Amino acid sequence: MSELRKKSKKSLLHYAPYLMGVFVAILLVHDIFGTHGYLAMRQKRQEIQKIRLELEKLNKENLELQQDVQDLKSNPETIRKIAREEYGLARPNEKIIKLPAPKPAAPPVGQR
Repeated sequence: MSELRKKSKKSLLHYAPYLMGVFVAILLVHDIFGTHGYLAMRQKRQEIQKIRLELEKLNKENLELQQDVQDLKSNPETIRKIAREEYGLARPNEKIIKLPAPKPAAPPVGQR
């Protein structure tokens, strides 16, 4: 029985480097392609960066809208501008002349 154990130990020692190499290769593949591997982490970082940029854009837009609200509440000139442009209102003794919108130019003869 002891000779069988010696042969079995020799076999294990003989294949140990190969088994270790396979084990390391499996670990590397898992670290690169696994659910929490390098590629997944890189994709998550890109998503985070994209969301941060979108958040920054929305924050800017929010500040602009807050400024617009403040202007509408307190700036009479803003209110007058909107009344003139959107509602066609005028000051007393003022006349508004509306011109028709220009017609679109016809495409060149060869592009019809």
